[in-house]
Amino acid sequence: MTTSGAASGPDGAEPVRRPCFVLASASPRRLDLLRQIGLAPDRVLPADLDETPARAEQPRPYVRRMAAEKAAAVAASLAEPALVLGADTVVALGRRILPKAEDRETARACLELLSGRRHTVLTALSIIPSSGWPEGRRAERIVETAVTFSRMTPHQIEALLDQGDWQGKAGGYALQGHAAAFIRFISGSASAVIGLPLFETAQLLRGQPGHWLA
Repeated sequence: MTTSGAASGPDGAEPVRRPCFVLASASPRRLDLLRQIGLAPDRVLPADLDETPARAEQPRPYVRRMAAEKAAAVAASLAEPALVLGADTVVALGRRILPKAEDRETARACLELLSGRRHTVLTALSIIPSSGWPEGRRAERIVETAVTFSRMTPHQIEALLDQGDWQGKAGGYALQGHAAAFIRFISGSASAVIGLPLFETAQLLRGQPGHWLA
């Protein structure tokens, strides 16, 4: 669904300008999730930021900061009317932020920590209009989901690693991947664990001027 254009106002009022909808993320999972609810972005412009947590930064402030910085960086680069969606997801074990697994050793270490334990997945959303669309409203949301893994043997962990769907994933696993066979409990938003909470995203967009979703 394309979102640019104009939406008619009520009772013949001046139509509301509908801006370009921009996703500030290179994640193919977020793009697929948006398409699932009929919100294909007009443009995908990943933000190039240092995502290293500050010293002693807690998971919730960190994920909120990253989503906001991604959206703000892309919005600042656009002169055209645009609404930018930034998002970030972290896997937290208590106060500890688990890394994105860029190599097998990191993924193994994450899975060994998560085995048989409950952890939290935090996904933050930030929506920021560009200067070219002053009608837009800033909005943000943090969605928290509890996930519990069954206890995994070293052999099972190695078998999961062999599948390869841990690559680039926070905490070394993907809910939509082979690790799902070991997730015995989830409380919250499954789509948030994958990368984008769909209900909350839709709610934030419905709060913007113009007709975004039914």
